[in-house]
Amino acid sequence: MILKDDEFGEVIVRKSPLAHGVRFSVSTSGRLAMSVPKYTSLFLAKRFLNSNRKVIREKLPVKDPREQKSRDYQKKLLMKQAKAYLPYRLEYFAKLYGYKYSKCRLSHAGTRWGSCSSNQTISLNIGLMKVPEILRDYVILHELAHLHHMDHSKAFWQEVGEHDHNYKMHEKKLKMFNPGL
Repeated sequence: MILKDDEFGEVIVRKSPLAHGVRFSVSTSGRLAMSVPKYTSLFLAKRFLNSNRKVIREKLPVKDPREQKSRDYQKKLLMKQAKAYLPYRLEYFAKLYGYKYSKCRLSHAGTRWGSCSSNQTISLNIGLMKVPEILRDYVILHELAHLHHMDHSKAFWQEVGEHDHNYKMHEKKLKMFNPGL
């Protein structure tokens, strides 16, 4: 549930059957988030928010609501670009090098560029659309190599190196970018 507030913008209200009281935190999007007991009404949530404004201002790094809207727009734009590009690029390299994966998932993880699960799902961060194409390709090749080696063993890096001779340089350059928004 989303609560609109003049000062904090959109406040995420999560109803939890395990909650015994109200807790405030900041979500990954920078929004204020409230965890409340399952049967808390919207009226009570607003009342609790209003009675705790001073404490929230002092203790939580809530972002400006205008910044939230900008991030939302940027995320929507990156997702659109990523959907049009990343699955096709993944498929291209998979066919080129003979890899088989079960599905491609797009994510917006704050700390990782991609991952490969044991059920052969490859997840790619939409933030890859902010980096040069050569680095996107490196991440895709890195995740494809995980289909054969679910670790970062010597054999894994050897396989990455077979497809990307400059993978060490690409890995270093990728560290200059941040996967989050």
